[in-house]
Amino acid sequence: MKYYSTRGNDGPLGYEEALLSGLARDGGLYLPESYPAFSDDEMRAMADLPYAALAGRIMSRFTDGELDEAELAAMAGDAYAGFTDPDVAPLHHLNGNIHVMELFHGPTIAFKDYAMQFLSRAFDRALKGAGRQAVILGATSGDTGSAALEAFRGRDAVDIFILFPDGRVSPVQQRQMTSIDAVGAHAVAVSGDFDDCQAIVKQLFNDHGFRDRVNLSAVNSINWARLMPQIVYYFSAALALGAPGRKVAFSVPTGNFGNVFAGYVAMRMGLPVERLIVASNSNDILTRFFEQGAMQRDVVTPSLSPSMDIQVSSNFERLLFELMDRDGVAVAGIMDRFAETGRFELPDSAMTAAHSHFSAYRLDDEGTIAEIAASAAKGMLLDPHSAVGVSAARRARASHDSTDDGSIDASLKAEASVTSPTPRTLSTRSGASTYLLTDLVRQKVELPTPRSGRSYHLFCSQHNLGAAEFAAELAAYADRRSNSGAQHTLRLLCERPGSIRGPTRARGWELLWTSDPDHILDCEVG
Repeated sequence: MKYYSTRGNDGPLGYEEALLSGLARDGGLYLPESYPAFSDDEMRAMADLPYAALAGRIMSRFTDGELDEAELAAMAGDAYAGFTDPDVAPLHHLNGNIHVMELFHGPTIAFKDYAMQFLSRAFDRALKGAGRQAVILGATSGDTGSAALEAFRGRDAVDIFILFPDGRVSPVQQRQMTSIDAVGAHAVAVSGDFDDCQAIVKQLFNDHGFRDRVNLSAVNSINWARLMPQIVYYFSAALALGAPGRKVAFSVPTGNFGNVFAGYVAMRMGLPVERLIVASNSNDILTRFFEQGAMQRDVVTPSLSPSMDIQVSSNFERLLFELMDRDGVAVAGIMDRFAETGRFELPDSAMTAAHSHFSAYRLDDEGTIAEIAASAAKGMLLDPHSAVGVSAARRARASHDSTDDGSIDASLKAEASVTSPTPRTLSTRSGASTYLLTDLVRQKVELPTPRSGRSYHLFCSQHNLGAAEFAAELAAYADRRSNSGAQHTLRLLCERPGSIRGPTRARGWELLWTSDPDHILDCEVG
């Protein structure tokens, strides 16, 4: 299987080359040369496979000639061995024909664990085979960061830097990211929104000299290999409901378009998906596109579902490539125009193709609270992101956008009980493991506690750094790492949009935890 850029000037690459490259060198995103399809008989034969074996069967179609099905199944088995449900991604019935897929059984309780736990093992294999080390750089609106840092923590061949918008991720996610106690794992706070973080990442990837010097790679969904494990749970859910003999629709809460694009790939591989429902919060750039035929960037508005607070959906470029009949030159022109003006429009033929597979809905915070209350009354408490997806599924069925036998909300779902007349205050049901990822919910969260004598280190400086200066610091770090073989735990801080406050001085700080996990003290120690 060969991979090509959506902008037409990079490729062909093999699977592991695309994995380690992350972003294409022409600024585009890698896609396989074709989507390998399963026949109905082949899908029926997969219905009883354990999850890891199913993962090996599906992903091997994209690694032909490099990794075989047995090795991929073994990697998946190792990746998901610690998940808290034996079905890995179980389905639960909500009401009517709506089911909710539980994607919170990984170590950070985020659906990104399903990709990251596999991806870290894929990187280990590829880097060992190539005799290389890599610096992974990514941006997160919350769940990607904690899942990536957890998956790649302490790995000998990888240093990972994750940029997150300061104050715009949930407190749980920020604690997960900044309490990783492992060498080589670095959380970077950026003053701005997710789009500012993502812009820094893309700028550094497009500096080819820097990129080659530090062996830069990515684990955001801009990396094709990040999407491959996500394709698996679409098959798992549909097969559980009777596919290929039964059609399904998926309602997917989405901001960066990666998860729902994985569903699109599953459909292209033969899964009988009648409709893909794009569920947005008030940051509705995707919904507006499907309604109006124009992608128009707007200001990011903080919401109760912060992982979806995005106005530049990077993975949409992959769908754009398909809508433009895989014309890389046309895609490059559209993306250049979007970068300059914040807007592009597509011809009617492309929109007709888009509407044949996709519908889109939005839900604001008030509607999110109402959906949580409505679902709780039916016995299932949803986190805000999942509530956006369930609401979209209900409205799609009511408007006949979806007439399938089994709608599935591809969401993270957590169970709890309502303890007040409004769903603003929720508490954990006795015996249930509940992790709801916004301040909408009051909960008990088990935070990492330093062992005796262990400290968390915070390195900072008095200087604001732009992307170029940050690149220089990162390159210097990579050089020290290469020369000494030692890793150093960093947490970098930013003070203004698009700028990094980084380790320009060897000034150390110890981050001390009190008995109250909500109270953190910074103390200078050197």
